[in-house]
Amino acid sequence: MKVTEKTTLKKILNKKNVEEILAKNGVPCLSCPMAQFEIDKLEIGEVCKMYDLDLEKILKELNLPDGRRVKNNG
Repeated sequence: MKVTEKTTLKKILNKKNVEEILAKNGVPCLSCPMAQFEIDKLEIGEVCKMYDLDLEKILKELNLPDGRRVKNNG
């Protein structure tokens, strides 16, 4: 699955090894209790806009093949 700005966090979190990518890029939703109620509707593009995060960098990392998503990828 290719991740785009319209992909929901729920779909993204179904991919392997993505939690670290989101966390290291400052996506706060992983630990936010309120996000758990909206995770199936929150799009990564909206989250990046809300928190002034680098959407293009995050998308690039999320779309790397599973084997290339390593802890210090950056």
